[in-house]
Amino acid sequence: MLCLFVLAAAPAWSQQGTETVEPLTVVVGVDHAPPYRILESDRKTGLYLDMFEEMTSRLGWAVEYREAPFRRLQLMLQQGEIDMMLGLVRNGAREQWMEFVAPAFPPERRLFFYLDDANRVDRYQDLYGKAIGVLEGGSYFSRFDKDSELMRASAAHYENLMLMMQKGRVDVVIAPELVGLYTAKNLGIEARVSPFFVPGERSWIVVSGQSPAVRYADDIRAALKLIEREGIRENLVLKYLEQPLP
Repeated sequence: MLCLFVLAAAPAWSQQGTETVEPLTVVVGVDHAPPYRILESDRKTGLYLDMFEEMTSRLGWAVEYREAPFRRLQLMLQQGEIDMMLGLVRNGAREQWMEFVAPAFPPERRLFFYLDDANRVDRYQDLYGKAIGVLEGGSYFSRFDKDSELMRASAAHYENLMLMMQKGRVDVVIAPELVGLYTAKNLGIEARVSPFFVPGERSWIVVSGQSPAVRYADDIRAALKLIEREGIRENLVLKYLEQPLP
């Protein structure tokens, strides 16, 4: 769903990041995943959204958000119902139908949260025999994603997974560091972090292979470089890393 309004202009990098070839309205799929994507009735914010809007403001683009569960958003992207998603980890299956345009967002460790001592994860082998809460449509790391012997229980949001753990429906929840800590704190769940963790990878701005926005991949990368040079990207990362959890 990309609206184009034709207006001759120079490329973004020759316009000091204020305009691109055509002003666009891009439809971005989002789910509520604080502190990356914070969706409230009166505003939409979070690290990923704030960073993306800094980029689009320099491109002269307008942004519309469409909210849905993470797994549903990936289907919408595949079908061309939305133009973009923010914060996906790159893997081979996804590359078949989406374009990974820019590794805009910082890497985060994948942590294993638990409540009872018996469910602490000290090494990968400790995962076997445990019910592991995972986000529907989520990708964590290759060995884990492909391991058919693991017992997984999925939910649409990390809030649901933490509550499932609290009720004893799962033993462990795997989550990126920031969203896991944020979610547990916000729910008042005293989840602990297992010693075993997996280093994170950068997450990406992705564009639907069916979206005309694919033509503007260079513009998106140029805008990212611009906010990096201006120090805005670093400031936003520090803002969300340093702010107290609610």
